[in-house]
Amino acid sequence: MNRLKKTKTASILAICLLLTAGTFMSGQKTVEAIVVVVNQDIITLSQYKAIYDATHAALQASVPPEEFQDVWQIRKKQLMDTIITNSLLLQEARKMGLNVSEQMRMTIDRIKEENNLETDGDLIRALQQQGMTYDQFRKQLEEDMLRQALVYSEVDRIIVIDDSDYVDYYKKHPEEFVEPAVYQIRAIYISGGTLSEEELNSKKSEIDARLAAGEVFAAVAGEMTEGPGKENGGDLGTLKSGEMAKELEDAVRDLEAGQTAAWLEFREGWWRLYLEEITPNQLKSFEDSRQAIEQKLMAQQRDIKLEEYMIKLKERSYIKILVPNPEDLF
Repeated sequence: MNRLKKTKTASILAICLLLTAGTFMSGQKTVEAIVVVVNQDIITLSQYKAIYDATHAALQASVPPEEFQDVWQIRKKQLMDTIITNSLLLQEARKMGLNVSEQMRMTIDRIKEENNLETDGDLIRALQQQGMTYDQFRKQLEEDMLRQALVYSEVDRIIVIDDSDYVDYYKKHPEEFVEPAVYQIRAIYISGGTLSEEELNSKKSEIDARLAAGEVFAAVAGEMTEGPGKENGGDLGTLKSGEMAKELEDAVRDLEAGQTAAWLEFREGWWRLYLEEITPNQLKSFEDSRQAIEQKLMAQQRDIKLEEYMIKLKERSYIKILVPNPEDLF
């Protein structure tokens, strides 16, 4: 049975699952507390709790444990406003008659392709593993895409970024456009677990003597290393700054190409690193950075314009919060 892999499309499904928890249920037979009224939409306590629980679970799955409590406290305080905002955006999109049928079809086709799901039946079974029916998935995907379409229509399309804004951002934030240094490294590794101290020192001394005598590092590594890349002369490949363990990067950071670092004890063994080649960090050109700058400026402007749009939308809407702290009733 196919399983949804962890891709951007899988995150779409996760969002839809979260939104499903807050589906506005019509014809509900059980009378219960109403938390908030947003024009014609009514959100009950059970619906609020479902969104609350789903938000908590989604954050636990996506936020590092050490950051979770801080992020959750912020998100929890924002939850009521998020529910109101989502409701208003969807209402407005439907009022404007926006249609996302074609975008939905393309998105569903892409989800199936990226998750190796050949048929709708495969997708249905994969959704069932996520606790969602196909109808729920389509409904919530449509609602999410309608909100996005509204934001694009009423917010994104009115954003104008001047060329001078691009240049100004590039000049003020050069650190954001630096390509990290690239290291080509070889290594000789000796496992310290099976050798006595005398045997270990003897082996290290033999390697040091051969290198001091002018033997090529790759040749010595190909014969003596017990670590990765033995068949390629201890070649660890090309590594960008930040991609390797901090201890190893610290050992080669101040080396010049062709130099060898001192022995380093690391991960139950000893390493002798050789810097074969280095490409220093360098500032990307403005043209190479332009797309990233556009994304940053668009995101900044979108936040500002969306907040302005929501203020006006809320002002002309009927919003009544009947239970300010619903979690107190859980």
